[in-house]
Amino acid sequence: MAKQVVQLDRVIIRFAGDSGDGMQLTGDRFTSETAMLGNDLATLPDFPAEIRAPAGTLPGVSAFQLHFADHDIMTPGDAPNVLVAMNPAALKANLPDLPRGSDLIVNTDEFTKRNLHRVGYDESPMEDGSLEAYRVHAIPLTSMTVGALKDVDVTRKEAERAKNMFALGLLCWLYHRPTEGTIAFLEQKFASKPTLLRANTIAFEAGWSFGETTEDFSVSYEIKPAPVRPGQYRNISGNLAMAHGLLAASWRSGLPLFLGSYPITPASDILHELSKHKRFGVRTFQAEDEIAGVGAALGAAFGGHLGVTTTSGPGLALKAETVGLAVSLELPLVICDIQRGGPSTGLPTKTEQSDLLQALYGRNGEAPVPVVAPRSPSDCFNAAVEAVRIAVTYRTPVIVLSDGYLANGSEPWRIPDLDELPTIDPEFATEPNHTSADGKEEFWPYLRDPETLARAWAAPGTAGLEHRIGGLEKQDGSGNVSYDPANHDLMVRTRQAKVDRIAASIPPLEVDDPGDDADILVLGWGSTYGPIGAAVRRCRDAGLHVAQAHFRHLNPLPDNTEHVLKRYRTVLLPEMNLGQLAMLLRGRFLVDVISYTQVRGMPFKAAELASVIQEAASDE
Repeated sequence: MAKQVVQLDRVIIRFAGDSGDGMQLTGDRFTSETAMLGNDLATLPDFPAEIRAPAGTLPGVSAFQLHFADHDIMTPGDAPNVLVAMNPAALKANLPDLPRGSDLIVNTDEFTKRNLHRVGYDESPMEDGSLEAYRVHAIPLTSMTVGALKDVDVTRKEAERAKNMFALGLLCWLYHRPTEGTIAFLEQKFASKPTLLRANTIAFEAGWSFGETTEDFSVSYEIKPAPVRPGQYRNISGNLAMAHGLLAASWRSGLPLFLGSYPITPASDILHELSKHKRFGVRTFQAEDEIAGVGAALGAAFGGHLGVTTTSGPGLALKAETVGLAVSLELPLVICDIQRGGPSTGLPTKTEQSDLLQALYGRNGEAPVPVVAPRSPSDCFNAAVEAVRIAVTYRTPVIVLSDGYLANGSEPWRIPDLDELPTIDPEFATEPNHTSADGKEEFWPYLRDPETLARAWAAPGTAGLEHRIGGLEKQDGSGNVSYDPANHDLMVRTRQAKVDRIAASIPPLEVDDPGDDADILVLGWGSTYGPIGAAVRRCRDAGLHVAQAHFRHLNPLPDNTEHVLKRYRTVLLPEMNLGQLAMLLRGRFLVDVISYTQVRGMPFKAAELASVIQEAASDE
């Protein structure tokens, strides 16, 4: 008998299990199939903070949440409609987020006395009535997978590991996801291991067939594609978008890309991705430490390359002295800081926005550095291109502030035409630019462009343009070492003025105020864009007049920032720190910015922010 098909406009699914259960792979494959169907989507991978935490424990739970819809969405969703729990630890860690009436798919094979006791269950929640508020689907995923593979020459352990493919097949049937992409993925992944290929393929198809034949699921669901701007799309994560943005900017500028990096969570994927693109002239150097990584990147910039280094908060602290040297040398250098929870080692796999003050001021002396922050996973591409444009045009290091939420999350991305990207011209010096008192033609490295104040950049080895640079203060123009107080004052103020002039080349702060009559403005920067946008939508649907604005450039700020802030009676600024940008805006513009903060290692929930906005509006 054909099963009923129900149309939905959106669904939020969370896969959860032990870190060895393949939940990230399962979620990623489901996401890829969803992207192929044309749904709008957003994801939130949630990794354990410990490397290989003990199996079956709460610290070892790994989860992947996917929100997909037939319309534009902005976040991975506040709470799942469907939770797939592969063991008791996954159930206990994620059940508090599951709304009443939601679907709960449980792998009952793992609910043994030992596993229940390990996470503090005295009785099995499958039997004590505590799950009565949910639509529970009790499925022995492990044993069903092993049974499906009884004729395949694999060990029991190998068969059990394929249970994530069984679960993926079931969910693909339940939500009408295609299967061809996953089969092709398995064929590529296990190309050299035909037995494992057969095992995982059979497990995936068995999961699909189980959904088709079982009486436990009487309906399946369809979510139509979302309307999108015409173009070629792909699913992309923030770190992958960042790597591709650097590649595109390298091509656009004509500068070979050099990445000097030390692996650190959650930035390492950028190094992994760029290492695959030697055919595009990319050189990647995995250094022995953070200091060596940034030093090599700065050396590459001196050599006429596009120098890039990637890191997270602890590594940015170690790179500070070399970034200060780049400020003094006035060489283009891009530092990608993928923020995580701190201080110290902190929360390596969790997200935070707590490196803003370090990015702006974490160097000795007056060492101004432009700071750019992407707002979504796909926007990491644009932020990388913009950072390179500023670095090359103004001869300065630039910090890109992404974070773990953006780095690991994914969404559809329209692949741009490279001709749509901004012009990036390094304008290398090719001839002497100064005549000495005795009539000799010389090259002075610190003669400046009158519009940008950028100094002349000459590739080493260019005939007639020999020059020296170093960490000591330079004489204006000639670049010779200078200890003159007046010259130092001039050079410090000139470097600051150069960064200030970047504001002339960036767009004004754009305000989304549909009726132009809102009294409250919700500000944001970085990855809070999605949760703030979703919260503002909810408030507008409830009849509130709310405006929204989001910073891409944090140093320098857009020229119209003060005007925007003073247009509104109330300014609310949510941040995943203790109010760093709010403090800066209060001090600079004397506006009583209301700060709303959290440092829980997870992004804001839209419902939470909507309540905060409504409360702020009611206090007016």
